[in-house]
Amino acid sequence: MADMSELAAKMKVLSDAYAAQLPEKFSQLEQVWNKLPRESWDEEEFQKLHRMVHSLTGSGKTFGFSALSDVARNLENDLKLFVQAKIALNEKQRNHIESLISELRQVAISADASSGDMGGRVAVAPRNQSEDSIRRIYIVEDDVSFAENLKNQLSYFDYDVSVFNTLADFKTALQKNDAAVVLMDISFPEDSWGGVHVMQEVQQKRDVPLPVIFLSSHDELDARLEAVRAGGMAYFNKQLNLSSLIDRLDALTSNQPSVSYRVLIVDDSPSLTAYYAAVLEQAGMTTISINDPLAAMKPLLEFEPDLILIDMYMPGCNGMELAKVIRQLDAFVSIPIVFLSAEKDIDKQLAAIDLGGDDFLTKPIQPQHLVASVTSRIRRSLMLRSFMVRDSLTGLLNHTAIKDQLNREVARAKRQGTHCCFAMVDIDFFKTVNDTYGHPAGDRVIKSLSRLLKQRLREIDAVGRYGGEEFAVILADTDSATAAKVLDKIREDFSRLRHMADGTKFSTTFSCGIADVADLSDPTKLGDAADKALYKAKHGGRNQVAIADADPI
Repeated sequence: MADMSELAAKMKVLSDAYAAQLPEKFSQLEQVWNKLPRESWDEEEFQKLHRMVHSLTGSGKTFGFSALSDVARNLENDLKLFVQAKIALNEKQRNHIESLISELRQVAISADASSGDMGGRVAVAPRNQSEDSIRRIYIVEDDVSFAENLKNQLSYFDYDVSVFNTLADFKTALQKNDAAVVLMDISFPEDSWGGVHVMQEVQQKRDVPLPVIFLSSHDELDARLEAVRAGGMAYFNKQLNLSSLIDRLDALTSNQPSVSYRVLIVDDSPSLTAYYAAVLEQAGMTTISINDPLAAMKPLLEFEPDLILIDMYMPGCNGMELAKVIRQLDAFVSIPIVFLSAEKDIDKQLAAIDLGGDDFLTKPIQPQHLVASVTSRIRRSLMLRSFMVRDSLTGLLNHTAIKDQLNREVARAKRQGTHCCFAMVDIDFFKTVNDTYGHPAGDRVIKSLSRLLKQRLREIDAVGRYGGEEFAVILADTDSATAAKVLDKIREDFSRLRHMADGTKFSTTFSCGIADVADLSDPTKLGDAADKALYKAKHGGRNQVAIADADPI
């Protein structure tokens, strides 16, 4: 991902390239104008002229040429009236258009002689943060035994945990590295409100509050109120429910998704697509640019974008027509489509949205506004999509979604000649957990295992809740021996977790069966083999990982 200086340099190159292209653009515009018949109306040529002027309206200010954009907009507004009337121009009208074209020519010449002023238009904050800053936890607790036990429990969920038994040690550590979530006890030997007082002191010196969760043996309103005033984002009694605490930590540490959003850009202007791509890529996104709307179908299907940016006015196929085509594809019924245009006519903007668009951004658009709009649309879309493919309790892929993902991964592995493993995971004696501790406790156990699987596996792996206490895992580009090693380590850590129900602590285990696509011929056989391996692990004593035998066929 490019840093700010690299982005600024790239924008300068794009601005210079745009200025160098202006004489040719203007020459083409004059050719179209001169071809227009004087005595009759030529719809096709006049529409072409309008598109060319419209393009200058939107692109001029984007690259820092405000005067060019302003003159082009005046010309475009007049051309719109003639497009609507659809009658040949009289002499007075032609002279008026000629004068505006002449003015545009002079502005284009002066623009070519100087660089555009991008100003502060490239100030875009990157979307991602370093993984270390996200996963660090500081426990500030004078009860050594409690702190160490909590550290051990959190470490199983792949958090980097440091313990400080005194407030002085915590403040010293904070001076060296403050990129962490703080779990702060309220009461200390030297000060019954010491944790609150220290956090108030820390927060006063910061522009951005440090995320802090308070722990206390008390549950009175005044303690909770003081914790809130010190910036507390959550408050837990020390007889805490670990699952609830992990839920809160996950929420605090997952604000910046590590998966790169994918954006397809369709605009007939190479300069503008390069500009949009540079801005979005600097913000951590992946883009593909298409300058011919008629060539959009193949990259659309192969790239599977999270959002599509489409220019309104393009030759051969305008943005509204393309959006309508995309909406007729089942796989893209809900994909966010955002129109980009210098069009300010609210009726046309609403018409574009009615035909399948989700938003309308008016050119020129500030980089930070483009990133914010795209990001918010993608996040909302992914959230809605997750409701359809995610299990409500765990947030994992549901049964149907994980099976669909398995079909895709098996096909990819076969095509590329790589390994792919499918694992079935089942919590041991889960009925006993429910019968002994109650179904809410059983749900917390399921959530703990789902979270452990998500945190320990890679982004390219897939985890689903197959049903009840059974989970499915797809490990891409992984052979069975490696998969067994990874899942066995997760099994060991899960067995060490301490769950709580009505003040009673308990632990449980899981069994696992693994099958490798290299040994099987299709997804159905792969699933059956993993299930048989799970059965073998169960009957071998549980709390173990078993690998399926190769397909005899």
